[in-house]
Amino acid sequence: MSDWTDAVVGERMAVDREFNDRVASSRFSSQEWGLIMTAAEFEIEDADDPEAARVVADTSKLPSIMPELGNIREGMAAMGGAPSDGGGGRDGGVLSSIKGALGLGGGGDDGPSDEELAAAEALVQEYADELQARLEETGKWEQVRIAYQE
Repeated sequence: MSDWTDAVVGERMAVDREFNDRVASSRFSSQEWGLIMTAAEFEIEDADDPEAARVVADTSKLPSIMPELGNIREGMAAMGGAPSDGGGGRDGGVLSSIKGALGLGGGGDDGPSDEELAAAEALVQEYADELQARLEETGKWEQVRIAYQE
């Protein structure tokens, strides 16, 4: 299956560039998105059926990296950056960081929530949909779908 991922490297780079605006309007910072993408893998579901085949995101590893999102936000807040909209630092950057480090974070600020996990999963699938659309637009979808099966 590595042949199919090798075949989409250029297309993924193009989708990455195009997807930057979507990430910027999401609850995740670009650093958080980079971490999320390290845990995401892509597969082609129903690859043997040209009509039903589609790129899907395997997000099963996301829960293991979600706590690190809080660390990224704390680091950004400690350096004077504002936490992202969905961040654990809801009561104010540095103060929240210090409270969290001391274990004094009030309920809900202990890290990314189930809602954030769902948002990350949805954004990764949106990326997968964009990747498939790009492959179809460039005429590479059929080649990639067949390579996935080999």
